[in-house]
Amino acid sequence: MIELKRLMLQKPRLTLAVAESLTCGQVQAGVGTVSGASEFFLGGITAYSLDQKVEHLGVNRAAAKKVRSVSSDVARQMARGVCRLFGSDLGLATTGYAERNAAAGVTEPFAWWAVAHVRRGRTLALLSGRVECPGASRIEAQVMVAAAALTELIDYLRRVR
Repeated sequence: MIELKRLMLQKPRLTLAVAESLTCGQVQAGVGTVSGASEFFLGGITAYSLDQKVEHLGVNRAAAKKVRSVSSDVARQMARGVCRLFGSDLGLATTGYAERNAAAGVTEPFAWWAVAHVRRGRTLALLSGRVECPGASRIEAQVMVAAAALTELIDYLRRVR
């Protein structure tokens, strides 16, 4: 995580905000373990419900409702939305299922992460990916997804820095 700080503070300095659903604050907690995180981390939001994703992050209600707020597109909307909400350069988002959900046809936990890179209101990059968590408990899935999202953010920064 020390590398995250180094990458964020290179010139030009970047700021970060986080939007979480299934990880329920664990990504933010991970960022917060970095000494000096206040130099780049603006904050985050845990938006568990569709209403909160729509209201605070600008997620498209109709599209999100069709997929129960779990898709690559919803994760990307959340990442862009948290950039707008906090005025950050980078947004990191997670959404998914931390455990099986028979009603949704989910047999194993999985999630989507997204990274948005915005400069002066223009999206420079918008990446997303899926994390599979076969056999994981709820807590294990949350930890796996939070770690994967942070790893993807660092990988992105390595490529662009």
